[in-house]
Amino acid sequence: MEAPGPRPAPALGGPGPLGEFLPPPECPVFEPSWEEFADPFAFIHKIRPIAEQTGICKVRPPPDWQPPFACDVDKLHFTPRIQRLNELEAQTRVKLNFLDQIAKYWELQGSTLKIPHVERKILDLFQLNKLVAEEGGFAVVCKDRKWTKIATKMGFAPGKAVGSHIRGHYERILNPYNLFLSGDSLRVDLYVCLLCGSGNDEDRLLLCDGCDDSYHTFCLIPPLHDVPKGDWRCPKCLAQECSKPQEAFGFEQAARDYTLRTFGEMADAFKSDYFNMPVHMVPTELVEKEFWRLVSTIEEDVTVEYGADIASKEFGSGFPVRDGKVKLSPEEEEYLDSGWNLNNMPVMEQSVLAHITADICGMKLPWLYVGMCFSSFCWHIEDHWSYSINYLHWGEPKTWYGVPGYAAEQLETVMKRLAPELFISQPDLLHQLVTIMNPNTLMTHEVPVYRTNQCAGEFVITFPRAYHSGFNQGFNFAEAVNFCTVDWLPLGRQCVEHYRLLHRYCVFSHDEMICKMASKADVLDVVVASTVQKDMAIMIEDEKALRETVRKLGVIDSERMDFELLPDDERQCVKCKTTCFMSAISCSCKPGLLVCLHHVKELCSCPSYKYKLRYRYTLDDLYPMMNALKLRAESYNEWALNVNEALEAKINKKKSLVSFKALIEESEMKKFPDNDLLRHLRLVTQDAEKCASVAQQLLNGKRQTRYRSGGGKSHNQLTVNELRQFVSQLHALPCVLSQTPLLKDLLNRVEDFQQHSQKLLSEEMPSAAELQDLLDVSFEFDVELPQLAEMRVRLEQAHWLEEVQQACLDPSSLTLDDMRRLIDLGVGLAPYSAVEKAMARLQELLTVSEHWDDKARSLLKARPRHSLNSLATVVKEIEEIPAYLPNGAALKDSVQRARDWLQDVEALQAGGRVPVLDTLIELVTRGRSIPVHLNSLPRLESLVAEVHVWKECAANTFLTENSSYSLLEVLCPRCDIGLLGLKRKQRKLKEPLPSGKKRSPRVESLSDLERALTESRETASAMATLGEARFREMEALQSLRQANEGKLLSPVQDVEMKVCLCQKAPAAPMIQCELCRDAFHTGCVAVPSIAQSPRIWLCPHCRRSEKPPLEKILPLLASLQRIRVRLPEGDALRYMIERTVNWQHRARQLLSSGNLQPTQERTGSGLLCGRRQAAAGQAPETSKLSQPPASTSFSLPGAWDGRTSYLHSPFSAGRSCIPLHGLSPEVSELLMEAQLLQVSLPEIQELYQMLLAKPSPAQQADRSSPVRPSSEKSDGCRGKRDGVSGLESKLKRRLEREGLSSERWDRVAKTRTPKKKRIKLSHRKDTNSFKLERARGHELVPSADAQSLPADASCSEHEDSGDEDAVCPAVSCLQPEGDEVDWVQCDGSCNRWFHQVCVGVCPETAEEEDYVCACCAAPGAPGRS
Repeated sequence: MEAPGPRPAPALGGPGPLGEFLPPPECPVFEPSWEEFADPFAFIHKIRPIAEQTGICKVRPPPDWQPPFACDVDKLHFTPRIQRLNELEAQTRVKLNFLDQIAKYWELQGSTLKIPHVERKILDLFQLNKLVAEEGGFAVVCKDRKWTKIATKMGFAPGKAVGSHIRGHYERILNPYNLFLSGDSLRVDLYVCLLCGSGNDEDRLLLCDGCDDSYHTFCLIPPLHDVPKGDWRCPKCLAQECSKPQEAFGFEQAARDYTLRTFGEMADAFKSDYFNMPVHMVPTELVEKEFWRLVSTIEEDVTVEYGADIASKEFGSGFPVRDGKVKLSPEEEEYLDSGWNLNNMPVMEQSVLAHITADICGMKLPWLYVGMCFSSFCWHIEDHWSYSINYLHWGEPKTWYGVPGYAAEQLETVMKRLAPELFISQPDLLHQLVTIMNPNTLMTHEVPVYRTNQCAGEFVITFPRAYHSGFNQGFNFAEAVNFCTVDWLPLGRQCVEHYRLLHRYCVFSHDEMICKMASKADVLDVVVASTVQKDMAIMIEDEKALRETVRKLGVIDSERMDFELLPDDERQCVKCKTTCFMSAISCSCKPGLLVCLHHVKELCSCPSYKYKLRYRYTLDDLYPMMNALKLRAESYNEWALNVNEALEAKINKKKSLVSFKALIEESEMKKFPDNDLLRHLRLVTQDAEKCASVAQQLLNGKRQTRYRSGGGKSHNQLTVNELRQFVSQLHALPCVLSQTPLLKDLLNRVEDFQQHSQKLLSEEMPSAAELQDLLDVSFEFDVELPQLAEMRVRLEQAHWLEEVQQACLDPSSLTLDDMRRLIDLGVGLAPYSAVEKAMARLQELLTVSEHWDDKARSLLKARPRHSLNSLATVVKEIEEIPAYLPNGAALKDSVQRARDWLQDVEALQAGGRVPVLDTLIELVTRGRSIPVHLNSLPRLESLVAEVHVWKECAANTFLTENSSYSLLEVLCPRCDIGLLGLKRKQRKLKEPLPSGKKRSPRVESLSDLERALTESRETASAMATLGEARFREMEALQSLRQANEGKLLSPVQDVEMKVCLCQKAPAAPMIQCELCRDAFHTGCVAVPSIAQSPRIWLCPHCRRSEKPPLEKILPLLASLQRIRVRLPEGDALRYMIERTVNWQHRARQLLSSGNLQPTQERTGSGLLCGRRQAAAGQAPETSKLSQPPASTSFSLPGAWDGRTSYLHSPFSAGRSCIPLHGLSPEVSELLMEAQLLQVSLPEIQELYQMLLAKPSPAQQADRSSPVRPSSEKSDGCRGKRDGVSGLESKLKRRLEREGLSSERWDRVAKTRTPKKKRIKLSHRKDTNSFKLERARGHELVPSADAQSLPADASCSEHEDSGDEDAVCPAVSCLQPEGDEVDWVQCDGSCNRWFHQVCVGVCPETAEEEDYVCACCAAPGAPGRS
C-alpha cells in the first residue's frame, strides 16, 4: 500500500462557531499476511518508508489472530484524570487565562466581572482586546472610527450599530485593565496626595485593603464613579498581585477510585445521556465533530475522566504473560511468545531497548489506558523519539491524529505562534501531554495531519518524532509500549542533543546503552554491531573533543566513576538535566552536583583547576570496545561494502545480475542478519529478475491469443510510455541485464511503429492491406499500443469500404441482402466521414432498390396481370439501378420469357403446320407461369381444353368401363402381340431423345409408337408410321393365330401344352377366341350363356374397346379437324377411320364378288371334335357365365348354332371359331382385320353370315345386297343405312340425267360408302394433308372398280374428302355442332354440300326432292338449264 504524501489541509475558518470541523485525510492501513505478520520488526521495517510519511499507521492483524484478554477485570482499579475539554485546546486555554486575569483584576478592584452579550452572543473579550491592540489601541480606534470594522471582524453583521456597543464594553471592561498593564495607574502617587489635609470629599476617599493607603476616587486613573462595595486594592497592590506567575497547567486526579466495571458504567451512562441514544448507535463522525466543538468553546464546560498511564506491572497486562494469573488454553499459549505481544516487543533481539537494564514504565513495560467518550491524549512525541505501538483490546474506537516526524518542528512553531502565552510559562509545554490544538488549525498553517479510527483488535504504530494526539469514542481498553529498532540509533543520539537544548530530563542514558551493547560485541547481531560501531565512533569523537576542551580549560584532575551505579537523578547535569555516563565535572564546593562537559562553566564560580573530571572509560578503553564491534561486523561490513558498491555503481562499472545473486548467497551462507541492506539487495535483485523476465517476455513477443484476435488488453502489458520508463528503469538498475540493449532496440521498433501508424492514421482513408500489415507488425510487440484500437477501427472501416466498393463494381451481384448486411456492418462501425458518405449512398441505393423491388414484386403478383409494354418500361427503369433486385430480375426474366413465348406463338402461327398438342400444352404451361398478360394465352388454353374435352369424349366412346387400356392403345395398331402370355407392362413415360441421336425407325412398343407420332412433323409421316405398325400387327397376329390353331389341332397330344389366362392344361368346357385363336377355360373368362344367340367371342386380350359404330366416330374426327390440333390420338383416329373405310371397300368387293362360300362346304365338321373328345372326354354342362351386355359380338344364323360336330367337343356349345384351314388367305386376313378394327361395321356381320349360312337360292340372290342386322346393336345402324339409300337415290337420279346405264349405277352403288353426315374442317390449311391421308389410305388396297366410276362420281368421291365438303358455303353459316348435323348436296352444277339447317331444308325434303343452291338457281348460272 502506497503512503499518501503529506499535503496541507484546505484553508478553514478554524475551530469554533466560525468553522465546522473537517476530518483530515486517512493514514495508511496495512493488512499483513500470516507470513508478514510473523516478524513484527521486519514488517515494520518494510512499511516504514510509507508509514513514516504520515507519522502514524494502522495495522490490522490476520482475522484469526485474537489474543485473549489476560487482565484481571475485578482486581484492576485506578484513579482517572479529570479533563475539562475547553482547557485542553491551546487557543481556548489562552482565552480562559485572559478571562481569569480580567476577572481577577476587577475582583481586586472590588467588582465582579460579568461578560456582556451582543446580538444574543457572548462577547469574546479576548478577541476584542486582541483586535483593538492590532489596530493601534483604544485611542487610535476611536480616532479613526474603526469600531464597525472590528465588529465585522468579530463576525457581527454590519449596519446594526454594533460598533458603538462594542466600544462601550471595551471602554468599561478592558480599557482600565490595559491602562493598568501599561503602568499609567502607578503614576498616581506623583500627582495625588495620599491623605489630603483638607479632608474634603471624604465620601470619595478610598482605603486600600492591602496597604491601607488612601486615594480619592476621582484621583484614580481611570477615576471611579462609585465607591467599590467589596475589597479594593490600590494600584501598587494590584500590580504586585497580578505580576505573580501562573501555575503550570496540568490534569488533576479524580477523587474517586474506579474498577473497570464501575468506570464502564459511568462512561456508558455519560455518552448515552449526552447524545440521547444508545452508545453503539452514535456515529464516530458525530462524536468527532462534537469533541472539537467542545474543546473550542468557552461557553460550555464539559468534564470527562481518563484512566491513563496505568502501570501494567502493578495490575497486569492485557496480553497473556508467563506466570500470569489467567489460565490459558493450549491454543492461547502461542500468544505468550508472539512478537506482537506488547510485553515482548521492547525486549526482542531486534529492539535496542533490550540492552537497557532498568524496567522503564511506558517504554519497556506497557501502560494501560481506560478511556471514555471525549477523554483525550494531547499532542506529544514519545520519549527519546522512539517508536510506539498501541493495541486496542476491546471497546469503542479510538480516534488518532498524527503529524509525520519531518513536520515536528513545524507543528511546534505553529503552536508557539498561535498560543505564545502558554509557552512563556511552560517552555516544554508539548512534552507535558496537556495541550491540544485543532487539526484544522494546524492544516490551515500547512502542517500535514492524518487521522484514523482504531477499532478493537487493531494496532496503531507511531514513528520517531511523530506528534500524535486523539480522543476516545467511548468506553475502551488499550495498551501501549515503546520500542526502538537499529535504525533509530542515530535519531536517539539526535534526541539527546535536543533534550540538552530544552534542559529536559532523559529517560535513560543513550551512551550507557551504547557501551553496554559494545561490551557484548561477541553476541551482538552483526547488523546491530555494525550500527552500534558507527554510533560509538561518533560518541568517541565527541567525547574526545569535549575532554580536550575541558583539558584546555584547566581541568587536570580526573577520576574513574561507575555512573551506572548511581540513580539517574543523582547523575544529571545541573544545567541541561542530561543523564551523565561517559564523563562529568564535579567541584568540591558543591558535593553531589555534576555538570556535563558541555556546561563546565555552569557548575560554580570556582576556578577550573579545582574541578575534577569524572569518567567511566578512558579513550583507550573505548577503542578496543569499538574494535570488537568492528571485528564482529567486519565480515558483514566487507559484504555490506560490496553490496553498497554494487548498488551504487555507475553505469560503466555495474555488475551483473549473477553477482547480485552471489552476494545474496554469501549472506545466507554466513548467516548475515536479515537487515535493511540485505532486504534492499534482495528487493533490487528481485526487481532485476522481474525486469529480466518482463524484458525477455517482451523480446519473445508473447501475446495472448485473445489479444491477437482483437480482444481485451492483457493485464501485464506495458504501455509504450511504460516500456520507455521500463527501459530507463533497466538502465537505472544497479546491475546489468543482457536484455537491456535488445529491449532498447524493441523500444526503437515500437516507436517506429507508432510513427508509421500515426502517419497512416492521418490519411483520409488508408488501405486495409497497409493497416493489416501494420497490425501484423504489432503482433511482434507484447506492448499496449494505444493506436491499435483506432487501427482496428480504421481497419474495419477500410474492410467495409473496400467490401462496399467491391460489391458496387459488380451490380449484378449486389443483392438487397448484401446492402442490408453492409449497412448493418456499417452501423456498428465508428463514425467516420468516408463511412458516413458510403453509408448514405448505400442507404439511398437500398431505399431505391427496395422501392423498385417491391414494385416489381407487386407487378409480378398483380391480378389482373399487367401488359408486356408496361412491364418492359418498369424493367428498363430497374436496369438503371446498379444492384441485383430479385423481384426485378424475376420481372425482367418474366418479360423476356413473355417475349420468347410470344415469338414461339407467332412462329407456331406462321409455320403453316397444324400445331402439335404437346407443343400447345408446353406453351400453355409456360404462358401460365409467366406473370404477364398474354393475349394469346386464353385462346391457347381454350384450344387445349377443347382437345382434352375431345380426348375425354373419345375415351368415353371407345374405352370400356374400368378399361386397362389407354385411348391411344385402343386406336393404334397393336404392338403387344406375342407378349400375351406375359404380364402386361405399364406404359413408359415419354422420354426425349438426347440431342444428336437418330431414332430407330422400328417401332417396338406403344411408347415408341407414341413418341414417333409426337415427333412426326406432318400427318403423312404419322400415317406412314401407323401403316408400318399395322403391317407388323397383321404379321404378328397371323403368326400367333396359326400357332394357336396349330397347337389346338395338333394330332400329337402335348402334355406340357398351356392354354388360357391361367396358363394351365386344356380342360373342358373351353371357349376359343375368334381373333387370336387361343383356347380359354370358361371358368377363367366371362362367356355368354347358352340361352343367348351364338356370338363371335373375343378373349380379354383381343377385346380392347366398345367398338362403336362408324356413325359415332365420324363426329369425333370432324370436331378434331375443327379444333385443328395434332395429337397422337387424332392421327390414330384418322388412320383407324381410313383403315376402316379401306376394309369396308375390300369387304364390299368380296361380298359383291359372289366368291364367298360357307365354310361347311369346304371342311369336315368333326375334325376338331374327334381329336378333343379323345383328349378331354365328354363336355360338362355349359358354363352359366354370361357375356356382358357390351360384348362385341353379333347373332349368327341358326344353322351355325345347331352344328352337332361342335356341341360335343371340349369347347362350349357354339363357341368354336371358323377354322383357318377352310378359308382363303384373303378371307382369313379380312376376317382377322375385321376383329382388329375397333369399329362395329355391318359388313363384318354380313361376312360371318355368308360364311356360316347354309347355301340356298334365296341367300345366293341376296348375297349381293347388304343384309340388315337382326341384333339390337345392328339396329343402331339403321339410320345410317337409310341415309345411304337417300344418297344413292340422289346419285342414281343424277346418273340417269347424265345418261349412265343401270349397270354402271350398280357398280357405283357397290363401291360408294354411304354418307349422311359430312366432316366440317375448321381451317383450310389442313385440307391438303387430309387429302393426302385419304389418298394414301385408298392406295393401301387399290380397287379395280374404282377406275370404272364415271367422272362425276369419281369427282364426287374426291369432293367427299375435299375442302368444299368440309366447309358449309352458305352465306350465313350457323356452324351447327354435335352428332345430328345433317348435310344436303346441291343438285345443280356446283355439287357443293350445305348444312340442312343453314339452307332451311328438312331431312325428309332432302331425301325425297332435289336441292339447288342459291348460286346455281340464279339467272345465268352455268348448268342451270
